[in-house]
Amino acid sequence: MRHAKSSWDDPKLSDHVRPLNPRGRAAAVSMRKVLRDLGLAPDVILVSSARRTLQTLEALEPWDETPLIEPMDALYLASARSILDVLHDVTETVRSVLLIGHNPGLHELAMILVGAQAFTQSALTPPGGEPSILDKLAEGFPTCALAEFSVAGPWGQLGEGGGRMLRFLTPADLPDAAS
Repeated sequence: MRHAKSSWDDPKLSDHVRPLNPRGRAAAVSMRKVLRDLGLAPDVILVSSARRTLQTLEALEPWDETPLIEPMDALYLASARSILDVLHDVTETVRSVLLIGHNPGLHELAMILVGAQAFTQSALTPPGGEPSILDKLAEGFPTCALAEFSVAGPWGQLGEGGGRMLRFLTPADLPDAAS
């Protein structure tokens, strides 16, 4: 999940400490409801140490089951490769991870996980058709977007094409969210 929309109201604030804006808070609360409705309950939450990612996490709480939460400096503005390295260190017994971070790293990671083969002509939506989740992912990774993947094998071996995208949701997809 990418952090929700942040505020630029105070130009004196460093990027790391920028908070969410009201629209971002509303979008994160809407995503909380979606996570609950879909039964998505992570075992572990890996979250960038930036204020806006931590506030996004706060808006997603409380959880039915208490996950292990790990704020990480290494996820702040991390590249896809760096995020993948963090995921490689996840213990094999962990079934599900929610990662809350930043672009462009998250978008690039999602593209790596689906792999180049996912974007064959047969996987894309024909002209005039409803966009597929791969079409939507190819367009970008907006604030507060959630990409859900199923991954096979241990976290330490996760790599290109190692994830099957189950869904890609953005606040604009939700009837009660601010996008």
